Amino acid sequence: MGLVCALPVGAQTGGDRELREAEARVETLRQQVAAGVTPRAGLERAEAALADAQDAALLQRTLYGSADLSEEESTQMLAASQRRVERRKTERQEARRTVDEGGAPRLSLGLPLENLDMARRELDLAESRVRLVRELAAMVRAEQEQASKAEEERSPAPLFDRFEGSGLLTPGDIYRLESAFAARFDKPLPVSARGETAVHRALGFDHRHRLDVAVHPDDPEGIWLRQFLVDANLPFFSFRTFVPGKATGAHIHIGPQSGRVARGG
Repeated sequence: MGLVCALPVGAQTGGDRELREAEARVETLRQQVAAGVTPRAGLERAEAALADAQDAALLQRTLYGSADLSEEESTQMLAASQRRVERRKTERQEARRTVDEGGAPRLSLGLPLENLDMARRELDLAESRVRLVRELAAMVRAEQEQASKAEEERSPAPLFDRFEGSGLLTPGDIYRLESAFAARFDKPLPVSARGETAVHRALGFDHRHRLDVAVHPDDPEGIWLRQFLVDANLPFFSFRTFVPGKATGAHIHIGPQSGRVARGG
């Protein structure tokens, strides 16, 4: 699984200024329609532009602005991307109709087509981001399910291994681990969750001072990693579980078990 936080920031959609301008225009047109000096069709177009600006602002905060999303936020992000694609399709169809009717030159179709292509690329990025968030959520749920079973049964679950070690994980431990992994495999440690994430918070789990690594425990990298952790006396949980059609779920959790977040008082 790819890194949840490693996402490009570029080609950003409209921001807060676009949203404020759209809101002000809609309010002005509403007053003008109420006074009978502006047709309602103009207000409807402005309201559609406002809805698009609101989706653009949402994407600015989520797809391009935040590397840490909850499942709910990622779902909202995906829906906004889908709506913008549909709007760009409608704009392109209207532009083509205008050209076919002789109201504009064929060259004018270039911009609507470019806007549609950009919206589709944005949707592809949102879909990729959603998959990563859902994979992380599946990993968290699998981790908690297996750890709970192990506690209840007083023995490791079939697809779950546990090493208590010192019971602690420090920033220095993480630095040494990442350096050793990079030296051994000539690439960064594939961290899927570093410390607390929006997914962990939303599911009620305390993941502070912990690390999730997206490797299968029985692959060469996973075997090396588990041996390194044992030699360093660092606690870990290795999971071989999966969620059919959603995520492998296989990963190594480094640090103490993620407990439930205390509520209230």
